[in-house]
Amino acid sequence: MPRRTALITGVTGQDGSYLAELLLAKDYRVFGVVRQSSVFNTGRIDHLFEKVDSSRFDYVRGDLTDGSSLGRLLRLIKPDEIYHLGAQSHVQVSFEIPEYTADADGLGLVRLLEGVRELDLRPRIYNACSSEMFGSAPPPQDETSPLQPCSPYAAAKVFAYHLARVYRSGYGTWIANGILFNHESPRRGERFVTRKITRAAARIKLGLQDELVLGNLSALRDWGYAPEYVDAMWRMLQASEPGDFVIATGESHSVQEFVEATFALAGLDWRRYVRTDPAYLRPVEVDALRGDASLARRVLGWQPCVNFPELVRIMWEADLQRERILLEGTAAHAAAAVP
Repeated sequence: MPRRTALITGVTGQDGSYLAELLLAKDYRVFGVVRQSSVFNTGRIDHLFEKVDSSRFDYVRGDLTDGSSLGRLLRLIKPDEIYHLGAQSHVQVSFEIPEYTADADGLGLVRLLEGVRELDLRPRIYNACSSEMFGSAPPPQDETSPLQPCSPYAAAKVFAYHLARVYRSGYGTWIANGILFNHESPRRGERFVTRKITRAAARIKLGLQDELVLGNLSALRDWGYAPEYVDAMWRMLQASEPGDFVIATGESHSVQEFVEATFALAGLDWRRYVRTDPAYLRPVEVDALRGDASLARRVLGWQPCVNFPELVRIMWEADLQRERILLEGTAAHAAAAVP
């Protein structure tokens, strides 16, 4: 069979980098959309440029808020599969920049789908949704649960979710909605609570940081391992028909449990180092998210393997190693500077 071509928006993010690796391992030709920035923002995919020939993996510049750039890329690449992961993905930040969040996360999909439609392309499309769409709906949440968003981010994702369904039924667009619950890894951004915890614990262990300040410790989340979740994305586009799928572990743990597990690995008493600050609370809190991925198990054959303790260990060990390397590099640089 001819090599399939995939286009990934948000390729520089956690999910985008893991997905690019997965698709390359399956012999795809992969193009990743990179938003222009005044600083280098390709750290999560730089290793791919070293390992993979540019004829199989490359990045292209585009922006979800610029429909002309998306149309140009679609005309150039004519992808067989599109994985739409790009977004302003931080919930707390969405309260600070709600208009941009709505533009990128909601209207970004409009621009992408209209580009596909106007060019009369027929790719299979994955649309990244979020468990945050369920908001205050009681757990466990599945594909039939009510959508009750509690943030601008979640509201924008609800818009995109319904838009995908409209294009699917109205235009025959092949598009699947992946409703992914929280999924983490060592590549998670440092502003997200899980990385904030594991990185702080590593720095406290090494004497580089004194305390960790958090918001709502009682919030319950369903945390999985990101590399397993991008496999679910790929499986959705291999299905016979497009659909909407919850991807989750079926277990929930509090932020405090994540703290306790991480600091236990560090051999530290978390109560000595962790404090809360109301400034880190959201204007509207989502208390409990726990997903039911029965449909994905039955239709896609997908199920998670990495459990909560293993996830915490993976992230803690990666951050400890990362901070040690940085510390050793700083010490070596300082020694070299001494005359």
